[in-house]
Amino acid sequence: MGLLIDGVEGASHCVIVAVGIAATGAKHALGLWDGATGNATVCRALLSELQQRGLRTDRSLLVILDGSKALHKAVTQTFETAAWIQRCQVHKTRNILEHLPERDRPWVRAQLRRAYGDADPEAAKRILIALATGLETPQPGAAASVREGLDETLTVVSMGLSHRLRRSLAPTNAIESAIGKVRQVKGRVKRWRGRTMILRWVTAGLLEAERGFRRLKGAKDLPQLVSVLRHRDRQLGLAPALEEEQVA
Repeated sequence: MGLLIDGVEGASHCVIVAVGIAATGAKHALGLWDGATGNATVCRALLSELQQRGLRTDRSLLVILDGSKALHKAVTQTFETAAWIQRCQVHKTRNILEHLPERDRPWVRAQLRRAYGDADPEAAKRILIALATGLETPQPGAAASVREGLDETLTVVSMGLSHRLRRSLAPTNAIESAIGKVRQVKGRVKRWRGRTMILRWVTAGLLEAERGFRRLKGAKDLPQLVSVLRHRDRQLGLAPALEEEQVA
């Protein structure tokens, strides 16, 4: 139902990690792959492996990404129209603010928070467009950053979900916490001896993180998301009606 993908770096390697969110709100470590998040081929290899292991690509799936162009490309090539991408609002806010001097950051941050917190997607979009327009002359880089991927930052807003569920699904927090645990575990290693050792320790960290996973905040409202995804399936012709009824 939900998929998060990110990378953890260390020892001159980058390992891509995938975490899934089930309809119950449970989080699961789905897999990892050795390679850079900036490499679309490596990202597709991970997704293809997950697909072979049973991850469905024939029906709508919410995919939460940090903004990596390679990850985005890999997801859209693998899942095609089934992927409904949500750009992490925390990463997007950070990217926009990095284009600004310190004096301008508070009011821009406030506008972004206002937009991302609005339950009306059209109103949220108007706030962001107005912000980009206001930044166009004094800070064109920030304006361009606001516009880049704008609609995808509002994907969960457009779904009509509860406020708590939107807050849980808009950022990549679920996978960031897992990667934090991976960094903590692999930090015990003082000397690395090749790719196999790196994958073994990242796997150990990911499994340890999984033991501490809690249900997604707002999990009781997840039937709303399931309903929206299945409605999208019908619109796009992604899933047979009989099968939809069986899994609803």
